[in-house]
Amino acid sequence: MSGYLRVGNTGEEEIGVVPVNERGAEQAPRLRCLVAGASGYIGGRLVPELLAAGHTVRCLARTPGNLRGHVWAGRAEVVKGDVTDEASVRDAMRGIDVAYYLVHALGAGADFEESDRRAARIFGEQARAAGVRRIVYLGGLTPRDVPERDLSPHLRSRTEVGRILLDSGVPTAVLRAAVIIGSGSASFEMLRYLTERLPAMVTPSWVRTPVQPIAVRDVLRCLVGCAELPPDVSRTFDIGGPDVITYEDMMQRYAAVAGLPRRLIVPVPVLTPKLSSLWIGLVTPVPGAIARPLAESLRHEVVCRERDLARYVPDPPHGPIGFDRALELALKRVQYAEVTTSWSAASVPGAPSDPLPTDPDWAGGSLYDDKRAQVVDAPPEALWQVIEGIGGENGWYSFPLAWAVRGWLDRLAGGVGLRRGRRDARRLRVGDSLDFWRVEEIDPGRLLRLRAEMRLPGLAWLELRTGRDRRGRTVYLQRALFHPHGLTGHAYWWGVSPFHGLVFGGMARNIAKAAAREAART
Repeated sequence: MSGYLRVGNTGEEEIGVVPVNERGAEQAPRLRCLVAGASGYIGGRLVPELLAAGHTVRCLARTPGNLRGHVWAGRAEVVKGDVTDEASVRDAMRGIDVAYYLVHALGAGADFEESDRRAARIFGEQARAAGVRRIVYLGGLTPRDVPERDLSPHLRSRTEVGRILLDSGVPTAVLRAAVIIGSGSASFEMLRYLTERLPAMVTPSWVRTPVQPIAVRDVLRCLVGCAELPPDVSRTFDIGGPDVITYEDMMQRYAAVAGLPRRLIVPVPVLTPKLSSLWIGLVTPVPGAIARPLAESLRHEVVCRERDLARYVPDPPHGPIGFDRALELALKRVQYAEVTTSWSAASVPGAPSDPLPTDPDWAGGSLYDDKRAQVVDAPPEALWQVIEGIGGENGWYSFPLAWAVRGWLDRLAGGVGLRRGRRDARRLRVGDSLDFWRVEEIDPGRLLRLRAEMRLPGLAWLELRTGRDRRGRTVYLQRALFHPHGLTGHAYWWGVSPFHGLVFGGMARNIAKAAAREAART
């Protein structure tokens, strides 16, 4: 089924999670859950939540092995199959109490509606035949008083899928959400890229249409809670956060939370969904095939008509997460991108709003990097001695004038420049200042990570590592990373990138030579 979200593998054998009560005694797992769509944005985050709730989880996987990057790999069973293959769905349903259907044809070909229809019918029929107690489906929130024929094709198809599952004879909960806010979700990534990259923009008129976003943490809380709904409950539920705002407001509030200047937004009526998707594709890395249905779904007001699910799945003590807080949760880890070693305090590791290794390549924020590798004619110990001694009186091993000029410019801008030097000429520890860097992580003999404290339109790091290649030779590995802040940050990176070969390339070569000299002296 071309274009469908695929479910990957977490291991060849079934491994259930057995919760432990306060006395340490093992308890039987509460429910056996099947997740179709575990490679998708929601599915990949739902599996660990179900496991944490004490349930066992089985994933239906078209291509086993695709999900080894998930944090829950090895804790859930995976069976090979496809939602359009009746036999494999039948096998996957055996012994299941609750079946989650999180498969959507977002970005699929022209026949996606028929594929959606067929897959939903197979899923519902096989669930009924297997005696599954409940189906849970996450669909899209539909606008009030808009005929189904006037909906976008993708929203219309998701509505039809919900209806097919409700008619399956198995008690079904169809949750309908509008914009989901969490790092990695297509809706959030589109919002973030548009806001960060465009200080001024001409937009479609739909940016002033009311919408009710919801934090991904609340979506997952609702999905997990639906596993234990009473058997006589079979219906749709609208789910949303506490804020009803326009897309224009969402962009302005994103800018405020991200520390960006207020955006100039000029809506015009001439941008059709097709033109809007082309414009989004030009400005952001979100694929046009995904951007178009997202843009089409925002043409109409999408606001919850009821909050009945709260009767069965109570809200947390402080209520659902608000829009601004949802942005903060999503941005905390996005800002640190791949460099998360010492940011455990930024948010709880593995939180649903965090990026996952299996998220799409275009998700997770812009992160520019410059990677260098150099074979070193010296043992790793000699190379590490040079790495740990970098900066201060020893300098940065490349184009001294360039580093000096950068230091002067930083001081003119009110920064620290190169005047701080280093605490100890030979040894570093976490937290040490090092010219206009600070030591963020150090693994003696292996890794030195520095965080920039110079004036920059973004966040920057420099990683220096020792390693070995397949032939056993010592290798110096160097990586400069930059997470831009707004359009100025992108312009800064592209403005200085022509000099990276001279500065960073020379640095890698000279550190390798210095290590060789150090080895020769000893």
